[in-house]
Amino acid sequence: MRLFLNSGGMPEEFNLYCDESCHLPADHEPVMVLGTVWLPEDKRREIFSRIRDIKQNHGMYPDAEMKWTKVSNSKFAAYRDLVDYFFDDDDLHFRAIVAHRGGLDHERFNQSHDDWYYKVYYQLISNVLTSENAYRVYVDIKDTLGGAKARTLHEILCSGMYDFSAESLTRVQQVRSDEVQAIQLADILIGALAFANRPNANPSKPKTDLVDRIRVRSGKSLDRSTPPREAKFNIFHWTPQPNING
Repeated sequence: MRLFLNSGGMPEEFNLYCDESCHLPADHEPVMVLGTVWLPEDKRREIFSRIRDIKQNHGMYPDAEMKWTKVSNSKFAAYRDLVDYFFDDDDLHFRAIVAHRGGLDHERFNQSHDDWYYKVYYQLISNVLTSENAYRVYVDIKDTLGGAKARTLHEILCSGMYDFSAESLTRVQQVRSDEVQAIQLADILIGALAFANRPNANPSKPKTDLVDRIRVRSGKSLDRSTPPREAKFNIFHWTPQPNING
C-alpha cells in the first residue's frame, strides 16, 4: 500500500472502520465476509457530515442507522446515493475478504474457529497498514466478548507489523454502529458482497439492484479477487487449502 503524506510532509493518520457478516460457526453460511472502510482522520468530520446529509435528503433522521438488512424499496434511493457517494469521494476506500467455508478443516491446521477468524482479520487489515503511517481501527460491537477480541486483534496486528509499542497502530476499539457513519457504510458494502456470493440468498429486488449498482460503479464482478494493491474497492476471495493427502 502506498505511503500517504499530509501537506507538511508528515505521515497521515487513518481510521479503519470494520464489520463482518456470518463470522460465527453457527451461521452455517457458505461465506464469511470481513470488511473495512478506511479514510484519513482529517477528513472524518466532513465525510460523516456528508453521509448525514444524504440521509436528510431522503427524509431520514441524520443519525438514523443505515445497514444492509434495512435495504428496502422505500429507502433504495438513499442507499443508492450512499453507494454513489462512496465511489465519488477519493478519500474513501474499502477492502474485504470473502472467506469461503467449504472444505474448511480447523483440526488439520490445529486451530480453533477463533484462531482462523483472527488470521482472516489480520489478512484484511495488514494489506492496508504501513509502518510509516498511523492508524486507528474501530470494530462494530457484536457481543460481550468483543472487548477481549479487540485487544487480541490489536496484539496480533502490532506483532505482525513489529509495532510492539503500538506507535503506528495506536488503537483497536469497539464502537456502536448506530453512532458511527463509516461503520454503517462498511456494513452495507459487506452485506452486498455476502449477498452476491451466496447462491441461496433470499431474492430481494432492492438488494439485487444495489449489488448491481456496486458492480457498475466499481467495475468489479464481486465474485473474484481484485488486484492485491487495488486501493478503492479491494476484494480478496480466500479459499481453504486442499488436503493433498486425501
